[in-house]
Amino acid sequence: MKSTEYIDFRQYLLAIKRRWLPATAIFTCIVGLALLNVFSQKPIYEAKGKILIKKSSNVTSAITQGQEIGGLSVVGAQSDPLITEIELIRSVPVARKTISALNLQVKPQKFLEDLKILRIGKTDILEISYQNSNPKLAALAVNEVVNFYLTNNVTDNRTEAATARRFIVKQLPKTEAIVRQAEEVLRRFEEQNNIVDLEGEAKSAVEVTASLENQLSAAQVQLADANTQSQALQNDLLGMNSQQAVVASSVSQSPGVQRALEELQQVESQLANGLAIYQEQHPKIVDLRNKKASLESLLKGRVEQVLGTPTNQPSKDLQTGELKQQITSNLVQIETRRLGLASQVSALSNVLANYKQRANVLPGLKQRKGELEREVTAARSTYETLLRRLEEIRVEENRVVGNARLIEVAEVPEDPVNANEERTIALGVLLGILLAIGSALVLDALDTSIKTVKEAKEVFGGTLLGTIPLFGRKDLDREIPVIVARDLPRSSVSEAYRTFQANLNFLSSDKELKVVVVTSSIAQEGKSTLCANLAVTMAQSERRVLLIDADTRQPSQHKFWNLLNQVGLSNVLVNKADLNIAIKKVMPNLSVLPAGVTPPNPMALLESKRMNSLIENFSENYDFIIIDTPALDIGADAAILGKIADGILLVVRPGTVNSASANSAKEFLEQSGQNVLGIVVNGINSDKKNHSFYTAKESYDEEVTLSKNLALGSRKN
Repeated sequence: MKSTEYIDFRQYLLAIKRRWLPATAIFTCIVGLALLNVFSQKPIYEAKGKILIKKSSNVTSAITQGQEIGGLSVVGAQSDPLITEIELIRSVPVARKTISALNLQVKPQKFLEDLKILRIGKTDILEISYQNSNPKLAALAVNEVVNFYLTNNVTDNRTEAATARRFIVKQLPKTEAIVRQAEEVLRRFEEQNNIVDLEGEAKSAVEVTASLENQLSAAQVQLADANTQSQALQNDLLGMNSQQAVVASSVSQSPGVQRALEELQQVESQLANGLAIYQEQHPKIVDLRNKKASLESLLKGRVEQVLGTPTNQPSKDLQTGELKQQITSNLVQIETRRLGLASQVSALSNVLANYKQRANVLPGLKQRKGELEREVTAARSTYETLLRRLEEIRVEENRVVGNARLIEVAEVPEDPVNANEERTIALGVLLGILLAIGSALVLDALDTSIKTVKEAKEVFGGTLLGTIPLFGRKDLDREIPVIVARDLPRSSVSEAYRTFQANLNFLSSDKELKVVVVTSSIAQEGKSTLCANLAVTMAQSERRVLLIDADTRQPSQHKFWNLLNQVGLSNVLVNKADLNIAIKKVMPNLSVLPAGVTPPNPMALLESKRMNSLIENFSENYDFIIIDTPALDIGADAAILGKIADGILLVVRPGTVNSASANSAKEFLEQSGQNVLGIVVNGINSDKKNHSFYTAKESYDEEVTLSKNLALGSRKN
């Protein structure tokens, strides 16, 4: 089951109460400074003016594309044009110009510190303000800054326009040359590639190619048919090829050739008849042979005349039958048709190949022409734009206005801006309270001392046997050791000791406590005072009590009981004094053994057998023995005596012992195996035991008065 965590505000209040003095000092200082500031501060006046930053002027810039002269533009992705204008207004040249114009005795940096420029909401309006002890001077400074910025803005815009005009005039010849060069490249490209209308040409090329392919297919079919017919007719003519058929047809259709052929045939017939009658040498035979040779020569000449080329065509092929002549004529016609078809197929193939080749290069030509046309268009556009903007700038150059406009003139302020004294004082008080509380909490956090009963229980653990309220410690010039349980039996402190005694009596039911060692983590925790009062309380309960001062280093019990310390425990341990002489009876049932002289080695005496025998002897003769020992940070005396006693009582005083010393003491007791009976918290506020703090009250009412009287009585004695 988880414990509930909560903020204990009472702890913070107690911390503030413990540190009230430094907290009060800090609060007083802060409030004092606020009052000093209010009374010493001079009145400061603030004048304000407003200007409007327009998006652009009405003159188009010729250098930037689409932007305008004087227009606000963003260069960086994260930049703000209005912030840029603010920095221009807050520039050193503007400050120096204003200081010079108004004869101000101030440095530019100081002037800029007092000059404030703010953007009003999400608008394009800038508020310019300046603070000064002179209200008129504050207004003049704002107006001077605004006037200088507006004038400088107009001048910059005019300069920008003039710069743009000069730039355009310089760029026009270059741009015109680029246009002409681009146009010339496009013209040469069109001439070299015979380009008139690429779109129309590409469209018609598809149609023409399809038509040519159809025509070529038809011509190829007809050519194949003609080839077949020609081959068939050639077979009918018994091996006569087409050339021979053409020759035969031409010759058979020539009248001169046929007449010469007939005369030759007659002479050959006569020669054959004559050879049957006459000898070869007969004149008639010789005449016929000569006549035959002449006719053959005539026939050959006429055939060559008909054919147009020399020929060896035999005469027998020059005369055919009517059927053969008809076949020959058909063969000639078909051959003529075949040759025409072959020529047509070849022509169509060539034309189709040319069209396909042209169609293949058309996309590349189109792409290149588009690139050249875009270059021409871009060059012309740039040139036309420059011409148009040059005319615009020439018209507008003399009437350029700035991109800022004054909308509110700074007026002389009537009331100072620092006149709210109540607010300053209130802030001072609030700041003082916060710093006072904060400092108190910080100082308390830095203080490592144990402050409350609760913290003491958390650090040491064990049983809390009692809480003893703080009583008065000082009177006039010296400390007054007051035994409250004896001198003020009705006081609340005496009641606390009686409660402590009762808790101690009921601590162990198995074995009666007789010997108790009392110590503390460090000195000044009030253990000796607690021993004296506990002894008185025990004696008042009808018990025989012996109080032993074993703190031979810094003995104090003899002061409480107004005894001499020449003879005591150390003297008895070294056998230099009789025990009956050393022990002094200070009140009924209570005896005190002082510490005696300071020995060179106190721990050696306490570890001696003599000390053990003394404790055993005392246990037989007394009902209760209280041993006052040094603090644990001084020596191990308490640990030595704790081994021969029934247990150790640890005195804790909040505000005196810190956490480090307390933890060290606790660790030492645990390691040495001591029987720690419990803790007694000393010097607390009796009204708030659980959350008490160690600061004592300064008034003790009747108890303090009585203690002073007792102290005065002890002085007289």
